Amino acid sequence: MLPRSFNQSAKKWTSLLMVTLLSGAVLSSCSGSAEPEADVATDTTGEAQACAPELTELDFGIISTESQDNQKPKWEPFIAAMSEALGRDVIASYATDYAGVIEAMGAGKVQMAWFGGKSYIEAAERSDAEAFAQTVNSDGTKGYYAYLITNKDNPIVADIDVEAGNGDQYVVDNAANLTFAFNDPNSTSGFLVPSYYVFAKNDVDPDQAFKELIFAGSHEATALAVANNQVDVATNNSESLVEVEKNDPAAFENIQVIWTSPEIPSDPIAYRKDLPDCLKSNIQEFFYSYDDEAILGPLEWEGFDEADDSTWNTVRELEIGKSILEVQNDASLDDAAKQQQLDELNKELEAVQ
Repeated sequence: MLPRSFNQSAKKWTSLLMVTLLSGAVLSSCSGSAEPEADVATDTTGEAQACAPELTELDFGIISTESQDNQKPKWEPFIAAMSEALGRDVIASYATDYAGVIEAMGAGKVQMAWFGGKSYIEAAERSDAEAFAQTVNSDGTKGYYAYLITNKDNPIVADIDVEAGNGDQYVVDNAANLTFAFNDPNSTSGFLVPSYYVFAKNDVDPDQAFKELIFAGSHEATALAVANNQVDVATNNSESLVEVEKNDPAAFENIQVIWTSPEIPSDPIAYRKDLPDCLKSNIQEFFYSYDDEAILGPLEWEGFDEADDSTWNTVRELEIGKSILEVQNDASLDDAAKQQQLDELNKELEAVQ
């Protein structure tokens, strides 16, 4: 189920958008036996191995929210637990960017992956990805927030009401004098959400607006760019700043959040659609039942809930909404071409609502 606050915001915007488009002429299982635990574990492993024995090894893709050096010690115990449960080796595949995991799944080089919402949507469209689980945060919630951040000592802080979180308006009004960093173009919180709420809704093209615009890569990279005064403002999110605080508390102390988004649905876990059904069932059973706090804690999760592709339709709505606003404000399109594109985008929007 999608977070209530995010759904309300998206639905409110969607209703307003449809009114705008219609009103303008141009834009118009359990066993009964009591065998010892070791025997049960052996039996489970044997059953897993009997499914798709030709797949002796599975690769699990991990998006690059931070450096591999930081990710590996948190992920490897979980990957080892998955290997044991599935009765075959599971290999962690750490990508250097989000697109790497999308492309790897499309090429069959990874069979399972942890995605963000936007990167999953891309993978579902062109890489045969199928979501089956949603991460549950350590506090039991299933959502997180995109941020705009700056250095606490940056002079722009004096002109922003930090308590009100109006840094988005300051960035829009003063973009020509600012350096800005997104993290990755396939990131939900690091690109899509701020692109829609901060820029598209304010008729701002970030490619043209800023003194300098860069894509820094991971959320860790944008946080450090701000902490080290390499850029004035950058995107980040609530989950990643928790990791920065743990891994680099000195850098964290330099960071000031100046804008917070509506809630975003937490991350999907997906596998390739063409995996054997028995293997999909085994993978689902592992994720839905796994709750080892010692291993999940470093990942900031308490477990996984059942989910399907539609769980991330809200993110799809944002992607389409961003495109609609861009078309509406594209002066290079004549009226007929603009209306044709808007009609097509509205059909896409209706299909996911």
